[in-house]
Amino acid sequence: MTIWSAEIKELETLSTSIKGRFPELEKELERLIKADDENMVLLYSRRCLEVIITDLCECELKRPRKTEPLKGIIDKLHHEEKIPSHIIASMQNLNSLSAFGAHPKEFEPEQVKPVLNNLTTIIKWYLKYKDAKIDIKAKPEEVKDEAKVPDDSTKQIQKPKKRLILLLSVLALVVVIVVVALFVFNIIGNEKQIGELEKSIAVLPFRSLSDEPEKQYLADGMMDAILLHLSKIEDLRVMSRTSVEQYRKTDKTSGVIGKELGVTYLLEGSFQKYGDNARLIVQLIKTGEEGHVWANDYDRDWNDIFSVQSEVAKAIASELHAAITPDEKQLINKIPTTNLKAYDLHLQALDFYYKYIFSKDRSYLEKVTQLGYIALEIDPEFALAYYWLGASSLSDKYMAGYRRPFFLDTALFFFNKALELDPTLADAYSERGSYYFEKGQRQKAIDDLQKAISLSPNNSKGYYYLGSMYYYDRDNINALISLKKAEKLERANENLAYIYAAIWFTYLSVGDIQKAEIYRHKIQQLKLILPGMDTWIPEIQGNYDELLITAEKHIALQPEEGSWYVDKAQALLGLGRIQEAEDCIRNSIKYSGTDLNNTHRVGIVLWMNGKKEEAMEYFNKQIDFCIESIKQKDPYGTNNAAYDLAGVYAFLGNKEEAYRWLREYEKIGFSTGLHEYIKVDPLFDNLRNDEEFKEIVKKANDEADKIRVRINQLEEQGML
Repeated sequence: MTIWSAEIKELETLSTSIKGRFPELEKELERLIKADDENMVLLYSRRCLEVIITDLCECELKRPRKTEPLKGIIDKLHHEEKIPSHIIASMQNLNSLSAFGAHPKEFEPEQVKPVLNNLTTIIKWYLKYKDAKIDIKAKPEEVKDEAKVPDDSTKQIQKPKKRLILLLSVLALVVVIVVVALFVFNIIGNEKQIGELEKSIAVLPFRSLSDEPEKQYLADGMMDAILLHLSKIEDLRVMSRTSVEQYRKTDKTSGVIGKELGVTYLLEGSFQKYGDNARLIVQLIKTGEEGHVWANDYDRDWNDIFSVQSEVAKAIASELHAAITPDEKQLINKIPTTNLKAYDLHLQALDFYYKYIFSKDRSYLEKVTQLGYIALEIDPEFALAYYWLGASSLSDKYMAGYRRPFFLDTALFFFNKALELDPTLADAYSERGSYYFEKGQRQKAIDDLQKAISLSPNNSKGYYYLGSMYYYDRDNINALISLKKAEKLERANENLAYIYAAIWFTYLSVGDIQKAEIYRHKIQQLKLILPGMDTWIPEIQGNYDELLITAEKHIALQPEEGSWYVDKAQALLGLGRIQEAEDCIRNSIKYSGTDLNNTHRVGIVLWMNGKKEEAMEYFNKQIDFCIESIKQKDPYGTNNAAYDLAGVYAFLGNKEEAYRWLREYEKIGFSTGLHEYIKVDPLFDNLRNDEEFKEIVKKANDEADKIRVRINQLEEQGML
C-alpha cells in the first residue's frame, strides 16, 4: 500500500466533501480507502467510476444505464461532447486499467497509482458538475415528475422459520403488473397448455463413447450446450439440467421418463472427441409412442463444435414445429470463444460446478476457480471464464458464512466483467441478480432477472429467483405466476422442494392454508423434510397440542436436529409447561447452537423460567443482529428483522420502541402467515389489548383477505 498511500490520502480528504451528498459514491469511496490489496483498490476504483457514469448517463444522455458497458457510455458522452475531453481521457484510462484487477498476474502494482490519480481528477470534476446542476432552478414540470418517484423506504419481509429464510435468501426478483406478467409468460389457458406439452423436451445426459472415464465431461458439456440453446427458444418448454441428472444411469423407459418429467420429447445422445475430430450421435424420441422421431450422426472437426451444437438445436426445434425468432437464432449461433483450449477448460469448470451442486463439496469450487483463471490466461476476453470466477465466489460465500461480504463483492466484479464481454450471458444476469438481492438493491436485482429470463425463457432458476423476489416484495400474485413457471421447468427433488416451499409461503401470506397444505404434501412426497414446514401452521394457529405432537415425531426421527426442539419448546410454552420448555431450549443449543435471528425465542423461555439475566443476553443478541441486518440491508434485515425487533421490545415492556418497529414492519406488509401468528405470538402479549395493536392486526388481515380473493379469481379464470 505504501507506493500509493499519497493518492489514498488525497481521496480520503476528498471524501469529506462527498459525505451526506452522494450516498452511493460515498459508500464505494469508503470501501476503496479501506481496501488492503491492489485487487480491491482497482475493484472499488472501478465501482466509483460506475456510480458516476451511471448518473451521467441519466443526466446527460437522458436514459438509464441498465447493463450497458462503461466504455460504451463513455464513448457516447465523448461523441456528444457532454463531458470535457480531459475528463473523458481520465475515465477511459481508469476503465481500462482497473479491469486488470481480475487476475493478480495481469497487472503491475505500480499501475494502481494512475488509476487513483485519474479517479481523483474525475471526482473533483464531478463535484463541480453536480454543484453547477444544483444551482440551476428546476423547471415546474421536472419537479412534478420528481414527486412521482416511488418511495423505496418500504422493505421486504422474510419468513420466520429461519432455516427456510436462508434457503430462500440464497436464491433472487421484480415488480411488474399482472397483465404484463401474463403476457410475458404467455399463460393463456388450456389451449396454450396443450401447446406447451406438445413442444416440451428434456435433454438426457449424453453417454461418452470414450473408454476414458475422465472424458465424460466432454459429453456432458455437449449435452449442456444443446440444452442451453434449446432453452433460449420461448416457443419450447425445456426441462432444467438438474431435472435430468437423475436419469444418468437408469433402466426406465422413455415413456416413464416422459411421464415423470411431464414432457412429450426426449433427446438422447452419445459423444466422443478423438484427436482433432469429434463424433456426436443424437436421437429424438416421442415419449408417448416409444419411437424415434429423428436421429443423426455428426462426424466433424473439433473446430466445428459450435456449429454442430447450434445445428442440432435448430433441427430439434424444426421437428417440434417451434418458432425461432431472429434474436433467438442469433443467440443460438453465438460462438463463446475462438480458443478451443479455453473452451475445454470451461467444460471442465462446468463439470466440477455440477459436482459441487450435487455434493456441496467445497473442493470442487476451488477447481472451478483454478480453471477460470487458467482459461483467462489463454483467452483474456472469455466471458464464461469470468462467469465461473463469479459463480464460484458467490457459492463460496454461502459455504464460508452468511455475513462474508468479500465473496459477494468479488463475485460482482467478475459478473460485471463477464457481462461487459458478453451481454447475452443469461446465467450471469441471474447470479448477479442474486448478488443484488443479498445487498438489498432490489431494482437492480429486478432488472437482471428480467434480462436473464428474456435471454433464456426456460430458465427455471431465474423464475425461482424472480418469484422469490416478488414474494419478498409482497407481490403475491406475480410471485405465484413466476414460481409456478419455475415448477413447470424443474424436476430435481431438492430444487423442486424449494420452489414448493416458496409457493407454500406465498399462499400462507394471503391466509390460504388449504392451498398451502397442498404444497406441503408435495414436499413430503419428495421424501424431503424442510424444518418448520410441518410445525408452522399449528404454531400460527395457536394449536399447541398438534405442534407438540408434530415436533416430537420429528425429534424421534432426527434427535440431533436442534430446530425441532425450538418448535417443541414453543408448544410447551403455549401449554404452560415452562420448565420442560427450558429443557428443550437447552437441547436445541446443545445440538445446533443458536441461530442469530432466533435468539429471542430462546430468551422468552429463559425469562419465563426466571433466568432473566441470561435471557437478556439472548434478547440483546437479537436486537444487535436485527439492527445490523437492517443496516446491511441483507434479506433478513429487509424482511423480518423489524417484526422481531418489535416483538422483543414488546415483551420487555418498551411499548414506544415496539410500536415504532411494528409500524416499520407494517409499511413492508405482513407475510408468511404473520398476520395470523401475531394474534398468538407470546412476544406481543403486552400489546394484545391495545387499540393501536388491534388496528394493525385488523388492517393486515383485511389486506390478506383482499389479495386471496383476487388470486382465487385468477385461478378460476385459468390465468394462474
